[in-house]
Amino acid sequence: MARGLPRKTQPRKDESILSFNIVLHEPEIPQNTGNIARTCAATGSRLHIIKPTGFEITDKNLKRAGLDYWYLLDITYYENLDDFFSKNAGITCHYASTKAPKSYCEARFADGDYIMFGKETAGLPEELLYAHREGCIRIPMIAEARSLNLSNSVAVILYEALRQTDFLSLKQAGSLTQFSW
Repeated sequence: MARGLPRKTQPRKDESILSFNIVLHEPEIPQNTGNIARTCAATGSRLHIIKPTGFEITDKNLKRAGLDYWYLLDITYYENLDDFFSKNAGITCHYASTKAPKSYCEARFADGDYIMFGKETAGLPEELLYAHREGCIRIPMIAEARSLNLSNSVAVILYEALRQTDFLSLKQAGSLTQFSW
């Protein structure tokens, strides 16, 4: 669990909904990481952060963006890429990059997969992408656009992965407070 972040005392209700693993390689902007943390919490996905980061983990903007969802979050920190891969040997990982040739819609996602995203200013290292070229995916966009916002990119790809797995055990129906559907 993240140290230094707000934490409620109540435990998560259903550990079985943990599904996908979102990996941030050297994130730089605390608000993006906070938004991604909230998305991970709401979807039951684990968050993995590879250091260094461009902010302190206790940054107020990180906390604010995550709102009151921190107690729902399963988060792990790694000192560097080598540390990440040594602790997660044998995983299936998809590498999101604007440089990838294949659309994220062509990827086949399965429960437990990892999806790695690079830092906001540079993306993932090209050496990493080349070494794992079969797993590289991109979000289609016009040629003139450099990239989407990192937190938006995570949401787009994560929800495609969830869609492909029939949203696993996530709640699929909403409810009204004053009326019934």
